[in-house]
Parts: sequence; C-alpha cells; structure tokens
Amino acid sequence: MYKVSMVSLGCPKNQVDAEMMLFSLKAAGFELSSEEAQADAIIINTCGFIEDAKAEAIENILEASRYKSEGNCKALIVTGCLSERYKDDVTEEIPEVDVCVGIGSNGNIAEIVKNAIEGNFKNSYGEKTDLDLNGKRILGGMPFTAYLKVADGCDNCCTYCAIPKIRGRLRSRTIEDCVKEATELAGNGVKELIVVAQDTTAYGTDIYGEPRLPELLTELCKIEGIHWIRTLYTYPDKITDKFLDVIASEPKLVKYLDIPLQHINGEILKKMNRKGDKQSIEALIKKIRNKIPNITLRTTFITGFPGETGEQFEELAEFVKETRFDRLGCFTYSAEEDTLAAQMDTQVDEQTKVSRMENIMDMQTTIASEKNEEKIGTVTEVLIEGWDDYIKCYFGRTVSDAPEVDGKIFFMSTRPLVIGEFVNVIVNDCLEYDLLGELAE
Repeated sequence: MYKVSMVSLGCPKNQVDAEMMLFSLKAAGFELSSEEAQADAIIINTCGFIEDAKAEAIENILEASRYKSEGNCKALIVTGCLSERYKDDVTEEIPEVDVCVGIGSNGNIAEIVKNAIEGNFKNSYGEKTDLDLNGKRILGGMPFTAYLKVADGCDNCCTYCAIPKIRGRLRSRTIEDCVKEATELAGNGVKELIVVAQDTTAYGTDIYGEPRLPELLTELCKIEGIHWIRTLYTYPDKITDKFLDVIASEPKLVKYLDIPLQHINGEILKKMNRKGDKQSIEALIKKIRNKIPNITLRTTFITGFPGETGEQFEELAEFVKETRFDRLGCFTYSAEEDTLAAQMDTQVDEQTKVSRMENIMDMQTTIASEKNEEKIGTVTEVLIEGWDDYIKCYFGRTVSDAPEVDGKIFFMSTRPLVIGEFVNVIVNDCLEYDLLGELAE
C-alpha cells in the first residue's frame, strides 16, 4: 500500500479541494500519512493568488523535495491554484516537481499519484469546469468545524485579481447538494459550518438567475446538529435586506459578517472595478449595524493600488478610524501578471505600500484592543478547540472569531471539558486580539 502525504496552502476553498482529493486517495487504497519522510508521494496543494502565496508555495515545494533523498518520496506532485495558473511552467522552472496537476484533474488524483510513484511522470490539466464541486471529504482541520464551499469561480473581474483566470466563471452548487453535504457533515460530528465561495453573496446567480444565499442559509439552519453557521466573503454590493434579515432572525447564524471592501475612495474603487462608493458603503455599514446591533464586522483593505495618492490613502485611514471595524486585515497591492491593474501606470513603490499597510494595522491594533476591553465582564459562548499545556488552560473561539484569521479566547475551568463542545465563558481580561476568561459555572 502506497503512502501519500499532503500539504494544503491558501484559502478555505482550496482546503475543501484538498479534502476531496484526500478522500479519493483513501478510497483508492492509499494510506494517508502526516509524516512526509515516510510517504511514497508528497502533494503540495498550492495557492497562487498573490506574490506572497506563490513564494510560500515554492518554499513548501522545495522543503518537501528533500524527502526524495532523505526520505521515501518517489513523486513530488503540485496541485491547486499555482499549478492551474502556470501549468507546465511549474515543472520547467522547479525541476524538483515531478508532476503538475490542474484543478480540472483533481478527480483523477488517485490514478495520477499511482502512475507518478511508479515512475510515469505526466502533467495533467482538465477543463476548469471538470472540477467536481460535489463529493465526499476527509476533513483536514478540527472535526467539529467544516467549510462548505457552495460555489467556485468568480464573475466580478476585479482588476487586481487573477482568480477568474485561475478558477473560471462562477459555478454554483444546487441548494439540495449543499444541504445534503452539510447534513452528512453534521452526522459526522460537525457543529460549526462556514459557508464559503470566491463571492458567497453571488451564490446561485448562474443556476437560479438570481442570488440565493438567503434561501440556502435558511435551509442549512434546519439541519440538526449544526450549532453555528458563519458566512465569509460577502461582497458589499450584493448584501440585500433579505440576507441581513435572515442573519438577524436565525439563531444558528452567528452575528458575524465578512465584507472585503478593499478601499473606500471612489476613484480607486472604480479603477479596481469594484461597485459602490464611499457613500454607499457607509450607508450599508449603518444599515447592517442598525438591523443587527451586536454584529461583528470583518473587512480587508489593499494599500498601494496603482495611482493611490497620499490623499486617497488618508481617506482610507480616516474611514478605518471612524468606522471601527471589529476585525480587519490589510494587505499591500500585488501586481499580478495578466491582470489589468498590473498594466496600469503610476505603480506605487513597495516602501510606500508597506508603510501605508503598517499605518492601517497599527490603527486597527488599537481599535481591536479597545473593543476587547469593552468585553471584560461579559459572558460569551465559546467553541472549545483545545488545551494549552504550556499555560494550563483551554482555548477556543467566540461567535466573533473565524478560524485562522481572527483571535481566540483562553480560559480556565475547575472541571474537565470536552474539546468541541460549546460553553459559556466570563471574559475577565484581554490582549490586543485575544480574550482571557474563566468558565461560567
């Protein structure tokens, strides 16, 4: 029996693809191993979205390649967005890679791996639409939390983004298929469901003729065993009253919304090919907070987009200061080949991009710390994720925290607790991004 090890990088959508490939491999008789040194084949499931992600992918590829001489590895295989974006260039530029697999060939991964281990190195690229969005998975993270990918691809065509070229146009799953998978996940012990797509609010437009996220969420809330449902990647121009009403009224839908805004200046947004302007965005945020007063708002911004002036950046910084988002990530603009923004004049120098990003993040650190201080003395529901043996306490996440991107809460308990259960915790202190507390008996 051949052993296979996989490293999956990038976003939750890519993680779902990895989990489906792992199921296919196990079903075909492969033994899955976390020990790369023992594996006959190592798969690096890559992200290729921005320059930093490509660098991380290459670093992981080169790190894994040493097991060809130091371990048992007979085949180093690259899958995911990097391989889909650059295809044969990957094996030509990185000779350590034996086989490159595009996303359209994920369904054939077992056969590809077997052939590669046996010395038949052949790159494989199916059509993007060959990527099956339905199928069983082996969860790679916590067994009580799972991502539900409801669509792939994107029709937005933001000028800085290569995703439409990598993943193709929007392809939604049916509501029935999504509910079926979510029901199976719940039956296997999943308690927190995180709904994702490149643009989650566009879900259903291609097959139903209109967005159907509110309807999907309503059906998901009916599934027994699911306690929290969280939605990521919701675009501001597609957030409707109907969608907000569902979040406000359904107890299982956590009061948390991830809205990637990217900028606030109207001219920059137009150059990004993003819909809306400062006025419409401010009106949307006001509406959200009025409809759902206890909502946690998360967003992301880009600094140093081509042509961004000092005044336009100051407008963004002032907006961040005034709006006081609960969660915020800021990234420097990455000029990606084959995107319209990369061809624009007046590219901003790297030092300016970084300085502006750090300015925003310094401001947000203060805001996040102040918001955490406001929570001291409150009781919050927590999903227990583990035990920290070093500081001798449990840790988990509140409704206000998505996995990986947000903070955690560390808390004491006088009695043993079960990992994966929900408990109430009293917040009695805080750090910049994390909370401290004790079990509310």
